[in-house]
Amino acid sequence: MGRNAPGLLAVLVLLLVPAGCRRTVRAGEGGPPAGPAGGRGREVAVTTTWDGTKVAKSDAEWKELLTPLQYQVTRKRGTERAFTGPLAEEHREGVYACVCCGLVLFDSKEKFDSGTGWPSFRAPASERNVETEEDRSFFMSRVEVRCARCGAHLGHVFPDGPPPTGQRYCMNSASLTFHPR
Repeated sequence: MGRNAPGLLAVLVLLLVPAGCRRTVRAGEGGPPAGPAGGRGREVAVTTTWDGTKVAKSDAEWKELLTPLQYQVTRKRGTERAFTGPLAEEHREGVYACVCCGLVLFDSKEKFDSGTGWPSFRAPASERNVETEEDRSFFMSRVEVRCARCGAHLGHVFPDGPPPTGQRYCMNSASLTFHPR
């Protein structure tokens, strides 16, 4: 199967899962993709170190702070369509932070082109800043990746990445903001 196997698997799943069961969202729905400002033009303070305090907001508060696309992906565990998010093609040096709370999650030094259409990383900036949980949705067994501070859904991690970690953290552009060095 080779390098394209994850992409082929995603296409097969999308073809087999009834349309009413999918939570895929098109990039650009609900406004422009988030940049350094986060959702709806608000400023989000970027934090590289985390004191362990969780961020908790009501569903209504998240809807007010995020664009509809960001809300669907981060709070409802959605997925943007492959090759539609702007951060897959981001090649500058910098860090990727949570669009919801500003916690730094990934560094551009760990980013690689997986060919899947989503930003992919070998490892998080800090293991402490992400948490994982088994995800058995869509008739598959995957490992979901979330922001440890606010619980935002980021994407999934797969054991088919390049050395030295062998991991592929496949993230949604809508769940991240990029901050150049």
